[in-house]
Amino acid sequence: MIKAVIFDMGGVLLRTENDQPREQLAARLGISREALEKTVFQSPSSRRAEVGQISEEQHWRLVLGELGIEPGDQAAFRDAFWSGDRMDYDLVNLLGGLRPRYRTGLLSNAWDGARAAIEARSPFLDVFDVSLFSAEVGLRKPDERFYRLILERLGVEPGEAVFVDDFEPNIQAARQIGLQAIQFRNSDQAREELLALLNHSSNRTAD
Repeated sequence: MIKAVIFDMGGVLLRTENDQPREQLAARLGISREALEKTVFQSPSSRRAEVGQISEEQHWRLVLGELGIEPGDQAAFRDAFWSGDRMDYDLVNLLGGLRPRYRTGLLSNAWDGARAAIEARSPFLDVFDVSLFSAEVGLRKPDERFYRLILERLGVEPGEAVFVDDFEPNIQAARQIGLQAIQFRNSDQAREELLALLNHSSNRTAD
């Protein structure tokens, strides 16, 4: 029986819906958007920031310095980088509607400024019983300890939870410890698969 629903944030609840700002930044630098995003999100400093070894500010200074962005232009660059991102409030509302029948959790690889930024710009964390950001606990997906920590906080066993994430290695790691998992491809697909799984679980319990 499913008792808890756990969602990733970046690429799932919070997505880049307008690529143009990052395309324009990349063009200014003479690189592709994919290369820019890889530098920001997959660099060694990003991984260190995701487990709290350095701050988000330190990570940005390293990355923007590497990209050759002058200090006076860095704040505007960062604002432009995030300007195409949008919160999927349809999914947020879905999660809110699942309570209290299901416990809800957020499990996100994120730098130390994530919680404050969300609360300042797009408050939505109140739909979760538990929200864990990697930098706050020193663990990041796909480390199984990160999954086990949120399961412990939610008070459920792996087989009693479903996990939604867009990144295949994170899905595989979740399944390896017994979580049911849905790989996010788009909002409608994730909603349909989640509701079907919850309905199936509910019907099995009723039987």
